[in-house]
Amino acid sequence: MAFPLPRPQGLQLPKHLLRTVDCQQGAVRAVRFNADGNYVLTCGSDKSLKLWSVSRGTLLKTYTGHGYEVLEADASYDNSQLCSCSSDKTVILWDVATGQVTRKLRGHAGKVNCVQFNEESTVILSGSIDGTVRCWDTRSRRMEPIQILDEARDGISSLKVSEHELVTGSVDGRVRRYDLRMGQLHVDYIGSPITCICFSRDGQCTLSSSLDSAVRLLDKSTGEMLGEYTGHVNKGYKLDCCLSDKDTHVLSCSEDGHVYYWDLVEGSLTLKLPVGKAVVQSLSFHPTEPRLLTAMEGRVQVWGAEPEDETVDSAQ
Repeated sequence: MAFPLPRPQGLQLPKHLLRTVDCQQGAVRAVRFNADGNYVLTCGSDKSLKLWSVSRGTLLKTYTGHGYEVLEADASYDNSQLCSCSSDKTVILWDVATGQVTRKLRGHAGKVNCVQFNEESTVILSGSIDGTVRCWDTRSRRMEPIQILDEARDGISSLKVSEHELVTGSVDGRVRRYDLRMGQLHVDYIGSPITCICFSRDGQCTLSSSLDSAVRLLDKSTGEMLGEYTGHVNKGYKLDCCLSDKDTHVLSCSEDGHVYYWDLVEGSLTLKLPVGKAVVQSLSFHPTEPRLLTAMEGRVQVWGAEPEDETVDSAQ
């Protein structure tokens, strides 16, 4: 007779500060894990994009070429390319190894808030204050986008792409989900300007944060609200929200210097993680492990489920 495996210990939430990295690039506007979680991208108000090693907190490369502050970035699945967007209205495709600009994509009429590769890294999608999402072919030399989605009535603040689906959040208070394969658009009205949008890891739900200091979980296919998470402060800044690696918890930045963790099913506040005294501007959850990145002012914090004494020693 085989005994069942012991249940994993109480849910492992990243609440131990492993290290703080002074990025030295002005205010960090966004922090992002790459696809496998081994590297970190930081977007600076000093116009630079930086690539870091997660385990050591060491700087690997700096990418310069934007004319104004960098607002978001993404890494291709094979880690060979980066894309970034900026207040300078451009999107840049970078070669990771050389640090060179592969292409500078112009066409948006205002600052570009969000950018992401599709899963094959053949298309870059960018969303702007001009109310459009532009789709750019990374392999073509054409400078025009292959598609422009202009359904939003106000700026696009956030977008995420998953397989053949794109979800966008707009200042017009709507979550739009595009089925790119079927050519269909589904719209859910939230009401308050949306600051961040993402898919759940299982792809069945969308999570959105908005300027009424609420995070909402919607059923992707019906638009039904499955959960509403409150207690944090989000009234004036574009702050990130996300789900934990196993979809057990909802996380959000807050203007009161904390990251809030809620139990996804119960909706109750599980943890209020103190980061500092300023606004927690951005966060990113590791794709497979209980590890979290946060950004506050000019620094990035790396959080883990357990203290990592050996790792800290090896980094010194």
